[in-house]
Amino acid sequence: MSEVFHVVPPEAHERIIREAYRQRGFNDAESSHAVALAAAATRHGIRTHNAIKALHLDDLFGSKVGGCVPGAAIRRLPSRFEATETWDAGKKLGQAVAWEAIDRCIELADRYGTGTVAVDNAFHYLWGGGYVMEAAARGYIAYTNCTASLAEVVPFGGKHPTLGTNPHSWGFPTTDAVGFPIVIDWATSMVAMGRVQQFLREGTQLPPNAAVDAHGQPTTDPAQAKALLPFGAHKGYGLSLINEVVAALIGGSLPTIRSRAPVAGEKQSCCFYFQVTHPEAISGGAFAAGRSQADNIKAVLADILGHGNDRCLLPGQLEADAARRSDAAGGLLFSTAEVEALNEIAREADTAPLDPAGLATA
Repeated sequence: MSEVFHVVPPEAHERIIREAYRQRGFNDAESSHAVALAAAATRHGIRTHNAIKALHLDDLFGSKVGGCVPGAAIRRLPSRFEATETWDAGKKLGQAVAWEAIDRCIELADRYGTGTVAVDNAFHYLWGGGYVMEAAARGYIAYTNCTASLAEVVPFGGKHPTLGTNPHSWGFPTTDAVGFPIVIDWATSMVAMGRVQQFLREGTQLPPNAAVDAHGQPTTDPAQAKALLPFGAHKGYGLSLINEVVAALIGGSLPTIRSRAPVAGEKQSCCFYFQVTHPEAISGGAFAAGRSQADNIKAVLADILGHGNDRCLLPGQLEADAARRSDAAGGLLFSTAEVEALNEIAREADTAPLDPAGLATA
């Protein structure tokens, strides 16, 4: 990391973000869930889904315009399936719903081997990797996907954005094997829209073939980017399509009207899908050379990174490295532009801003 970062004490970050959510009408539990996800994202270097992004989403599509309802209650719908639950989130804050859903999936996995929670009528939960990372750190295999707030991605071969950035997130319990959970977490667009916003904030150009302008022409200028392209052409398109089809089965409606101006008789909220599996539930028990399941994970990963591949990274390694840097610095790392954005949030929430001159750097 060549950039100089300011070290923001976690308690100062929590004070600002908690008060920002309280000022918008969210209760203490919701504010705590929002802070927890924002702090986890920043600690792990996920700058595209930090508190700045979360509150920006709320400004655009959330509590200020009715897309998210502070204090809403989750309604658990009747089901004949004991290991699967479907919830109507009632447009409750997405982070609060997601933390509760991942905990519930773990409870179900402990009882049935696997647990699934599908969520209808939701508001975006931000960084899916944070939820599966938590489950993986606790010893479980976890997966989540969601439909993004807006249709901002052009399908492969098309010209009009009709898909969300639609992330997929997997977490695996590999801490004993490699020192951190493997977390495979990606938007199905070439870049997330949060990355476009970050690059605009930092004055950085986009990579080629990531975005198009208002005329559908490729652009690397984040100020001109109006829609995104799927990664891997037809492959990213297919993965994005999965989320829309899953959401359609849960209860989600048309992608192109999601979070847009109200349409009579239509639903315009997001959908989530969570699944957690206990590792014992998928063990065949017949591991080669008398290895245990844990030993087998370690052996497989060692083989993958062997044969001259020792410089390759495992997914989740960069996040683990970022967390170690944050911990060594004694706080959360923010760029100068991000500190300025946090101070704008603090002023709006009528709480004391950060003093950049008084912050340590890393």
